[in-house]
Amino acid sequence: MGSSVHVAVKKLNNSFQDSEREFRTEVSVIGQTHHKNLVRLLGFCDEGQQRLLVYEFLSNGTLASFLFGDLKPSWNRRIEIAIGIARGLLYLHEECSGPIIHCDIKPQNILLDDYYNARIADFGLAKLLMMNQSHTNTAIRGTKGYVAPDWFRHMPITAKVDVYSYGVMLLEIICCRKSVYMESDLEDKAILTDWAYDCYQDGTLDALVEYDVEALDDRKRMEKFVKVAIWCIQEDPSLRPTMRKVTQMLEEVVEVPVPPCPPL
Repeated sequence: MGSSVHVAVKKLNNSFQDSEREFRTEVSVIGQTHHKNLVRLLGFCDEGQQRLLVYEFLSNGTLASFLFGDLKPSWNRRIEIAIGIARGLLYLHEECSGPIIHCDIKPQNILLDDYYNARIADFGLAKLLMMNQSHTNTAIRGTKGYVAPDWFRHMPITAKVDVYSYGVMLLEIICCRKSVYMESDLEDKAILTDWAYDCYQDGTLDALVEYDVEALDDRKRMEKFVKVAIWCIQEDPSLRPTMRKVTQMLEEVVEVPVPPCPPL
């Protein structure tokens, strides 16, 4: 016998109306991809009522557990995770056989391997586009708090919806707090995207990483990351950068321009 391999098995709920479609989508999407920042599908079962997906086991769980646990994780590790996710999205949007829009980017759908490398997972809601196709029309997909306004305005859906979700998640990575925190005593801090822009505009970015000594010691990069996030969450999708540009800004290949004010 060879050495044992740990795997993670995802069982789809057959009582869920769209489970068959999500299963087919996930298998077809992952079957077309190969990138170090995407989770790897090892096999699947489609027999009778059984819908199983077999993935490599990633020992450090979800990004949500990593960010929102009792201990604040390392700033440098968070930076590497943010850049890794950006690279994975860049691959999906521009570098695989056909453009793929994930449609449900959030910390619960990012897994971490033994070395805390980020892997994008859960492609059940993804949309595959033809090589010459830049947008699609589809019903609302995604998770509240991360869904781009494009979905609610009957606009063509492009890769920019993933850029928006990434921007929200980037702020969560910076601040180690959830995008919506209704338990906050101060109403102006409840919605992270609004609070982050207010802090940026007021020159009080330190408030976003209060008591995080590593982040406070790296203010220049922290400010750049906040600016990138603000660009990503612009309501007008045409103002949002591509994930290629996002990656370049995070890796300091290009400058991060001053983001525009959000609409009143």
